[in-house]
Amino acid sequence: MPEPLLKARNLTKHFEITQGFLQKLKGQEKQIVKAVDDIDFDIYWKRNFSVVGESGCGKTTVGKLIMRLLDSTDGSIYMKGKDITELSGKEELKAYRRQTQIIYQDPFSALDPRHRIRQVLEEPLLIHDVGDTREERTDMVHEALEEVRLTPPEKFLRRYPHMLSGGQKQRVSLARAIILDPDFIVADEPVSMLDVSVRAEVLNLMKDLIDEEDITYFYITHDISTTRFFTDYIGVMYLGDLVEKGRVGDVLDKPLHPYTQALLVAVPEPDPDRGRGVKDVPITGEIPSGTNIPDACRFHPRCPHAKKICSKKVPEEREIEDEHYAKCHFAGEIEFDMDVAK
Repeated sequence: MPEPLLKARNLTKHFEITQGFLQKLKGQEKQIVKAVDDIDFDIYWKRNFSVVGESGCGKTTVGKLIMRLLDSTDGSIYMKGKDITELSGKEELKAYRRQTQIIYQDPFSALDPRHRIRQVLEEPLLIHDVGDTREERTDMVHEALEEVRLTPPEKFLRRYPHMLSGGQKQRVSLARAIILDPDFIVADEPVSMLDVSVRAEVLNLMKDLIDEEDITYFYITHDISTTRFFTDYIGVMYLGDLVEKGRVGDVLDKPLHPYTQALLVAVPEPDPDRGRGVKDVPITGEIPSGTNIPDACRFHPRCPHAKKICSKKVPEEREIEDEHYAKCHFAGEIEFDMDVAK
């Protein structure tokens, strides 16, 4: 097994909720949101890794920790063997962010409406002192637009973001991410706000760039249907913890954790004759607050297979099959009919 391009060990991020005057006066304990809670994962070169889960489970926080937009509470992130959580100087962070870029979920707010597309794409070149002359930077902007299939590039240089469609905006966001020739891109739900007809085009484009530009993606999504197509490995996140991870085919075809099974059953069924409804989803209730995570197995209050041990003992992460891990006392023992989830 090759050395991972990026690996996280015991990665943790807790947020302290600011107390009001009356709370302080009453001496109430400070509340802590455990957004990311002691997780491990590896990402290999040109082997995309996706994270899925309900809203609020901590997916985007992990992406921001990788980008060093947030500082971790504990744990380490290694990029090419170097612990990037220890980077502190402005120049060190600047160099790291040149090789690690991000694509945001909302292309409508990710681009400055006051800047033309040329300025949007030239800005990272100016920040990182790339290109000796304006003509050289112009060539780089043209090349980036051609890479994301916005041709001819001259047609788009003087346009403002509001003059582009949603798909074109996201292509510009992608061009801005690749213009510095990064090794790694955090893609935070990059197609969730696009029309269905455009999503496949953007994902195909991003996939083509893996080989063309030697890019590896950390793909954040709530849409399980796109993970099999776009990624090689997947992690299922619940209340700040990775409860299952492995090769995408193994996890989606043979889910070991009850939460993963519930997510698969909840995927919309395009066949109206199947007649599946909310009653078929095997979990109930809402995801608990990050300030009040259940003891032991954090999923046990919603789990249809929970037993006494689940509320008494924290499950350890176990490798049930080759490169297929799960944090469940009964992983591998729970029967699951994949016909229901297809």
